[in-house]
Amino acid sequence: MRSILLILCGSLVAIGAVLGVGATLPERAVGAGLAPAGDKAALGKAIRDYLIANPEVLVEAMQELERKQDSQRDTAAQKAIQEHRDALLRDPETPVAGNPSGDVTIVEFSDYQCPYCKRAHAAVKSVLANDDKVKLVFKDLPILGEPSRIAALAALASRAKNKHLAFHDALMEYTGKLDRDRIMEIARSVGLDVAKLQQDMEDPKLKQIIDRNIALASALGVRGTPAFVIGNQFVPGAVDADTLKRLITDARKG
Repeated sequence: MRSILLILCGSLVAIGAVLGVGATLPERAVGAGLAPAGDKAALGKAIRDYLIANPEVLVEAMQELERKQDSQRDTAAQKAIQEHRDALLRDPETPVAGNPSGDVTIVEFSDYQCPYCKRAHAAVKSVLANDDKVKLVFKDLPILGEPSRIAALAALASRAKNKHLAFHDALMEYTGKLDRDRIMEIARSVGLDVAKLQQDMEDPKLKQIIDRNIALASALGVRGTPAFVIGNQFVPGAVDADTLKRLITDARKG
């Protein structure tokens, strides 16, 4: 609703010009609230009638608003990527996969309960299997409740036994509902000692890693999972393998 109101407010001058109402009346009526009641009613009816007759105007306005918002988001994200490059690429406590010396790095923010992350996981795994010059950096962003937090802590703790990638894959490929017991069952299935894992999960450094990830995601404008940084490009949402390959190619060119 707020977006529609913004669209209407932003379009009033143009619509008013089409209707012959003039620019100053919409500015007073909507911006300052100073137009007489009769003028407001007449303006509202004229706008309503115009939009009913030309509904494509709203679609075009919404598309333009989304384009501007995407452009602003991308500009802000690219600035944040430059400012936080070390945190993105070189945090020694962040798990990695693929080629540690790869010429392109994919940074992935994900949640183990996120169905879109699970969809993107297959694409990421496929790309890494077919491109030995890509490095993958895992940024756990548990935003979907307590099971997500437990899974993130368990995955981070599994690094101590060099089981992170196997555990990560098993968690992402599990399609049922996660809880602590199920997470521990998955850990056991990849060869982890569950008692030791739960002990390692209590290390306060792991919570600090997650807190850093949350702060980093906020700085980049991440609003959900998954989200990726590939080269200098911020990519929100799930992506398929072909899109990942194209983004990697673009990063190599850049």
